[in-house]
Amino acid sequence: MTPHASIEKLPVDTDYLTRTLLALLEIPSPSGYTNEIVRHVGKDLEKLGVPFELTRRGAIRATLKGQRATPARAVISHLDTLGAMVRELKPNGRLALTPIGTWPALFAEGSRVNIITPRGSHRGTVLPLKASGHIFNEEVDTQRCDWDHLEVRVDHPVNTIHELFDMGLRIGDYVSFDAKPEVENGYINSRHLDDKAGAAAMLAAVKAVVDHGVKLPVDCHPLFTIFEEVGTGASGIMHADITEMVAVDNGTVGPGQNATEFGVTIAMKDQSGPFDYHLTHKLIDLCEQHDVPFQRDIMRYYRCDAASAIEAGNDMRSALVAFGLDASHGYERTHLDALTNIAELLVLYMQSEPTFKRDRSEFGPLKGFPSQPTVEEVHQEQSRWIKDGD
Repeated sequence: MTPHASIEKLPVDTDYLTRTLLALLEIPSPSGYTNEIVRHVGKDLEKLGVPFELTRRGAIRATLKGQRATPARAVISHLDTLGAMVRELKPNGRLALTPIGTWPALFAEGSRVNIITPRGSHRGTVLPLKASGHIFNEEVDTQRCDWDHLEVRVDHPVNTIHELFDMGLRIGDYVSFDAKPEVENGYINSRHLDDKAGAAAMLAAVKAVVDHGVKLPVDCHPLFTIFEEVGTGASGIMHADITEMVAVDNGTVGPGQNATEFGVTIAMKDQSGPFDYHLTHKLIDLCEQHDVPFQRDIMRYYRCDAASAIEAGNDMRSALVAFGLDASHGYERTHLDALTNIAELLVLYMQSEPTFKRDRSEFGPLKGFPSQPTVEEVHQEQSRWIKDGD
């Protein structure tokens, strides 16, 4: 393990973290409809005294100045969430939907929603086509559950397409789903914890660095993206000076997974491929040396902002730290402990030296290029463990 000297594990303001998360959850932000939440996070950064700039579409690039500008690093989360869009004005005065992001219609059913139009928003409920057992009897349990078999009942006296049209409803209107957050015994239940919980943990880490006047070795850029749920989150926000990036997102809890709702889940690989060996093991070292609880996991059916950044042609090291999330893309649950541990690890990471100073150059010679443990070295290490155990 590489020692990380002069790094301090700082206290995280958990009250701030919780307040920030609950405030973010109150703001509708399906992919493509994120201006309000971008303004909100921008104001939070202003209160912390952290400068930032926006891309054309609204992704946020903030800057925590270090003692050197390069090789710069980034930590990243996304502000956009799942949602839907009006696909059809139906003859019965209801609305058909198409999902924004990939998520099951099962979790949309029964939800209270806002239908957002240029003339204002309207409330409604997502229902199956056969919603009443008093009418359809056992068919309510045997009907298909997919997006083609759902509709929105609008809370307005409308029974025809023309009445919907007169209300100002149109194909392509955004539909946001109520988060319905609830905090109990440290557990946080809500929709859209993916990834507003990650954004709140990042802001709490930034606050810890600012409050304690920590001098960072190199510039760190907290980034907040707005199109992650549809696959292009970090593709347009990276600059050439960023040589390594740690993404913050959810870690799926369930059968076949090692993630839990406690501690940091460090992803070794997701469906886009392995994360950077050296940066990932650096994060593991930081957890071990500073008593941050963690576990490793593989995300089999999952990708994060790191994938879109790499696919856009950015040559940088990337890693993923996650908060364990039960029922991801549904009515989700995590624990405040996991978010606090995420923030603690981010603060440690921001204080650490660059993983490799040579990364400041886009190209370099073989000399100084890092090595990975060889099979022979691993066998020698195992032999030492066995001998020590005897």
